Amino acid sequence: MPASSVVRLCHFLLKNELTIAFAESASTGRFIYEFTSVPECGSVVKGSLVCYDVVVKKRLLGVPEEIIKKYTAESPEVTQCLAIGLKKLIPADIIVAVTGLASPGGSESPDKPVGTMFAHGFIREEAWQTKLFFKGSPDEIIAQTIAKVASFLLEKLQDNAK
Repeated sequence: MPASSVVRLCHFLLKNELTIAFAESASTGRFIYEFTSVPECGSVVKGSLVCYDVVVKKRLLGVPEEIIKKYTAESPEVTQCLAIGLKKLIPADIIVAVTGLASPGGSESPDKPVGTMFAHGFIREEAWQTKLFFKGSPDEIIAQTIAKVASFLLEKLQDNAK
């Protein structure tokens, strides 16, 4: 069952004839799964690229090697590059890119512990970004990230509609 914030966002997108696409690293396809699980809302989803491996980030989405080396694959800088790359590949009104540390074994540090997630994207041409932190299992961290990003986007879209 999708998070209630995902359902609300999907209904808003449907009502306003908007579309969404995803570049997913840490979330490994869970965003598109959640969004396409909302009844009658499949038409708002344009697609998703799962870019878990750094090779996919570089080759398909054009993330420069030097950005990954300087900031790590799980960083706001790389997430921004993913969003820009996705925007070139999939035409959608809303672009969402997500990286982060849902489990140990990445680039975690005292300043970026496991549970740190980054989202970056576009609402049409307007860029947005957010840094999130959640505790729990990898599944719980990803689920909380999806719910929070959906709430964040819905709030921004509703504010823009006023």
